[in-house]
Amino acid sequence: MSDPRRAGMSDAADAAPKLAPGVALGTARQQEAQRQQMLLRALMRDARPGVLAGWMRESVQSPERFQRGLKAYQSNAGALAERALLAVYPVVQQLLGEDSFAALARVHWRAEPPQRGDLAHWGGSLPAFIAEDPQLADVPYLADLARLEWLLHTAAGAVDLPPPPAPVPGLERLAVDDPGALQLQLAPGTALLRSTYPVVALWQAHQVHPADETLREQRFADVRQALADGRGEIAWIGRDGLRPVVRVVDEAEAVFVAALLAAAPLDQALVSGSAAEFDFGSWLLRALEQRWIAAVVPIPLGA
Repeated sequence: MSDPRRAGMSDAADAAPKLAPGVALGTARQQEAQRQQMLLRALMRDARPGVLAGWMRESVQSPERFQRGLKAYQSNAGALAERALLAVYPVVQQLLGEDSFAALARVHWRAEPPQRGDLAHWGGSLPAFIAEDPQLADVPYLADLARLEWLLHTAAGAVDLPPPPAPVPGLERLAVDDPGALQLQLAPGTALLRSTYPVVALWQAHQVHPADETLREQRFADVRQALADGRGEIAWIGRDGLRPVVRVVDEAEAVFVAALLAAAPLDQALVSGSAAEFDFGSWLLRALEQRWIAAVVPIPLGA
């Protein structure tokens, strides 16, 4: 596995900002963000301890305790990276195995370090990292599977829509307005993933409980056959209530949804979908039932 290294940062970049008397340092939120950045760099051993100490309140209150804590954090940084990625990519871990996944997490931490203290936002670049790693070339579907898991993770953290029976804002416009003057805004977290591999079937096979051996073996047999046949899938990722879900869609629906995600006017999206024999009426009924639509909005004049 490749072991990319980050370029070192200059001492000037390490140093805390020096401000003239009377000049405010900034908001408490900005200071906390800077403090977290320095701590993350220290975990990667990319910031000099003396510079870091200037940013850490604990270093002033108890220098010895601060140094012991820092060493403990540095020794556990690899485990921290592994846990953060495992929360997002459990199926990738199952495919690679625990040891290989742990090694991948540590290398990725060094190559693509977190840019904020909340590690729930870290890991989105792992699919591209996997795709570029020559040692993973013998698992060609792994990068797309990782992309699917990241999209599911993103959907899980998306903004919640009002629960039923709250109406879809602007829905009445569909009955009276020109489709060329409207946009259908899909629910937050909605995404499409086109893959030349059966990544949805593979992900779903890993969701079957190990105790259900018959169903599990059938699912994996279907995946093996799909891989042998060279069948790809188009994945639609969204939410069912608070739960992220994925399903396979056909080309007609994918073209239509892709147009909506690109903020195309409804008439253009319908033209794209109709070229692939898309049934908008049936789709709309299901979309309203399952809350796929966030709002129907007019396109601003001149847009």
